Amino acid sequence: MNRIRGKTALITGATAGIGEACARQLAAMGAHLVLAARRRERLAALAAELRSEHGEEPLVHELDVRDRAAVNDFAARLDERGVAIDILVNNAGLSRGLDDLQDGSHQDWDEMIDTNIKGLLNVTRAILPRMIARDSGHVVNLGSIAGHMVYPKGNVYCATKYAVKALTQAANIDLVGTRVRMSSVDPGMVETEFSLVRFRGDEDRAGTVYAGVQPLIAEDIADNICYVLNAPPHVNIQHMVVMPTQQRSPYVIAREE
Repeated sequence: MNRIRGKTALITGATAGIGEACARQLAAMGAHLVLAARRRERLAALAAELRSEHGEEPLVHELDVRDRAAVNDFAARLDERGVAIDILVNNAGLSRGLDDLQDGSHQDWDEMIDTNIKGLLNVTRAILPRMIARDSGHVVNLGSIAGHMVYPKGNVYCATKYAVKALTQAANIDLVGTRVRMSSVDPGMVETEFSLVRFRGDEDRAGTVYAGVQPLIAEDIADNICYVLNAPPHVNIQHMVVMPTQQRSPYVIAREE
C-alpha cells in the first residue's frame, strides 16, 4: 500500500546524495515535493528533471538551514501559498575534517554544529508546530551510526549525530498524545559526496574510505526512509540503523584486498 501518494514532502539538502535520492523516490511514489538546498542551479536542474519524469513541478527554495531568519521566512511563504507540509526529511548535514579533538578546527566544529544540530532545529521548529496544529505529519531525521558509537577522530561529528538521536527521542516524548511521528534513519557507510565534503574535495583521500567495501548508496537510504514514511499511521518507527553487510560497527569492516 502506498500511503505517501498525495502528501507534501519537504526535503532539506535536496540537491545531492540522500536528499536527491529521496526526492526522486518520493516523486515516483506520488508525493508533492518542496525541495530546499543551498545550490540554486542544482535545485533548478533537479526540479526540471522531476517535472519531465512525473509531470509535476516541485516547489524549490534556495535555503541555508543555518540561517534561522531565512528558515522562518521560508515557512511563512509556504503558509502564504497554502502549502501544508505532511512530511519533513531533515537531510541537510555534513562532516568536516578527521582530527583528534585537541587538533580540531573551530571553523569545522561551527559548521557541523550549526548545520547538523542547529539547522535541523531551525527547520523542525518552523514546521513541527504546523503539523501539531493539524494533528498530522511525520518528521524523519538523518542520523548516523556515529550517533550510536564514537569512532576515532570523529569526536565533534559524532557528537552532532548523538544530538540528532537525543532530539529524536526527546521530540517523540514531547509529541505523545498527537498523531505526529518522528523517526531517525541512521546509516553506516554510504558512498555519496559525504567524504568528499569532509576532506574538502580531496578525491584520493575520500576514495580510501570505501576501499575494499561495497558501501550503501543513497538510493538504499531513500528506500529505508520511504519504508519508515509508509508505515501505517499507528506505527512509529523511531530509529532505524542501516549498515552495509561488510560493516558491523563504525570501525569493524571486512575490507576485501
